[in-house]
Amino acid sequence: MTTGTAFPLLEQINNPHDLRALPENRLPGLAHELREFLIQSVAKTGGHFAANLGTVELTIALHYAFNTPEDRLVWDVGHQTYPHKILTERRMRMGTLRCKNGIAGFPRRMESTYDTFGVGHSSTSLSAALGMAIAAERAGVDRKVVAVIGDGAMTAGMAFEALNHAGHLKTDLLVVLNDNEMSISPNVGALSAHLTTLLSSRFFSSVREGGKKVLSHVPPVLEVARRAEEHVKGMFAPVGTLFEELGFNYFGPVDGHDLPTLVQTLRNLRALTGPRLLHVVTRKGKGYKLAEDEPVGYHGVGVFDPICGLKPASPSGGPTYTQVFGEWLCDMAEQDERLIGITPAMREGSGLVEFSDRFPDRYYDVAIAEQHAVTLAAGLACDGLKPVVAIYSTFLQRAYDQLIHDVALQNLPVLFAIDRAGLVGPDGPTHAGNFDYSFLRCIPNLVVMAPADENECRQMLYTGFQLSQPAAVRYPRGKGPGVPLEQTLRALPVGKADIRRRGRNLALLAFGSMVSVAETVAQRVDATVVNMRFIKPLDEATVVALAAEHGCLVTLEENVVAGGAGSAVNECLAARGINTPVRNIGLPDQFIEQGERAELLAECGLDAAAVLRQLATWGLIQSTAVQT
Repeated sequence: MTTGTAFPLLEQINNPHDLRALPENRLPGLAHELREFLIQSVAKTGGHFAANLGTVELTIALHYAFNTPEDRLVWDVGHQTYPHKILTERRMRMGTLRCKNGIAGFPRRMESTYDTFGVGHSSTSLSAALGMAIAAERAGVDRKVVAVIGDGAMTAGMAFEALNHAGHLKTDLLVVLNDNEMSISPNVGALSAHLTTLLSSRFFSSVREGGKKVLSHVPPVLEVARRAEEHVKGMFAPVGTLFEELGFNYFGPVDGHDLPTLVQTLRNLRALTGPRLLHVVTRKGKGYKLAEDEPVGYHGVGVFDPICGLKPASPSGGPTYTQVFGEWLCDMAEQDERLIGITPAMREGSGLVEFSDRFPDRYYDVAIAEQHAVTLAAGLACDGLKPVVAIYSTFLQRAYDQLIHDVALQNLPVLFAIDRAGLVGPDGPTHAGNFDYSFLRCIPNLVVMAPADENECRQMLYTGFQLSQPAAVRYPRGKGPGVPLEQTLRALPVGKADIRRRGRNLALLAFGSMVSVAETVAQRVDATVVNMRFIKPLDEATVVALAAEHGCLVTLEENVVAGGAGSAVNECLAARGINTPVRNIGLPDQFIEQGERAELLAECGLDAAAVLRQLATWGLIQSTAVQT
């Protein structure tokens, strides 16, 4: 692979209008340049990689065949949209990808008119595109709407809900299924590609519709013709029968890297109406052999040398919270055969790789189906098993109803290991777990914990697993303060805080990741520090005692202030008529944009320096204490 390559074709393309002015025979050359540009660009910034390499030709063909942005192109799973960003006026800004004040790693409506729908959680494209198609239909506008779904997003129930509705409505909608795992229909050959081009042609469509009208007067013959068409399609794409039954006209599979076939097929499909689905097979990491050979490892990457590829991770400091959970899960599974591990398509991200290898018969990856994951756990718990659901904070939001009705209402012993709580950095607001204190602590029967360090995380997981009721342990992304892990597992007293330091007048009540910040601040101002440990049940006795001993209480949490852990302290004191002043420090009432986690914490007032400034502003400490 060459480096420092000039991109003569790509540099002519600032937007899809420029792309459509390019002769069709130049498109393969453009695809080569776009892929090379993508490799060099992501190597400098990091980001999602393998899936994006697989969508180069598909992106070019879509923008070439459709009149974007007038035609709506709705992407699912935003980590396959970098080629789309490059072709839609953002090529020169790719160096800012996922950086503070830079372009996002996912489609965002506020970023570009070509980003027709914001993406964070998967499987939303079909519902959103259907809504746009209905809106165009009601307005009498001749506008095409295309939903591109793939990279596992078709495994979610929401996608099939939308398919079922769209097929019933017969709305004009094209769904492009980007099958980049070769898991549905791997047999893509010249004959099936030729069949797809033929079936998508206007001539065939006219013959088919005309034939239906003629044969409608002879229902038995019409039914024979319909079944014959399904049989022909089924010989080449058995999966197509499913979509046909849902009311979609199915086409494919086609090679997603064959630009001439893609362009012609999409042109044909643009001329058709009604619900239709094109099955496109692509390869993750296409054009970069290291990513082709190891698509999981190259799914999301940091900065790397495109010639050498990713370097093996070198140990630096202690384990991440995710690794702490993974180790605990294996240790606990050895002790208790009832333990079942569940994840909604986040084996690597949630730290279940070793567990899945060592205990494959007790491991369930339910795909991108968070609602199912939680209710599956509830069913397991009903009959004596001990399920542990490993899930990101932001993804748990999708299963809130199941958490309340299927787990908490029935008081079932399900343990939730909630990763990526709080600010997550470059992934931005769609992936930040900023709300879970607020939406968890209002649920009856649920115990909610937040560890101050790695060892406490391990012990809290054990504590929650031993309970006969639902429990959640909420921990941030990345490493903790570096506290050594105790191999012995011990249950913590439920609802009991830990006073870390005794000071004068001011008490800092810190939750989870904010304990280390509180300890740093307390050293400067001689404050009491309490590791609250439990958001629910709150250690009310300790809170009341601290209020009697101090002139002011300050709560610190990496969660929105509204309804958060600090609010629980406020409610505790208000219910008893205690008037000791309480100040709450947490995330503001807004979505926090992307950036490195440390800089976002500082911006939100949650690092030590910012907390000191806030205390001085409130008059709780001398301004001289703020100066370093």
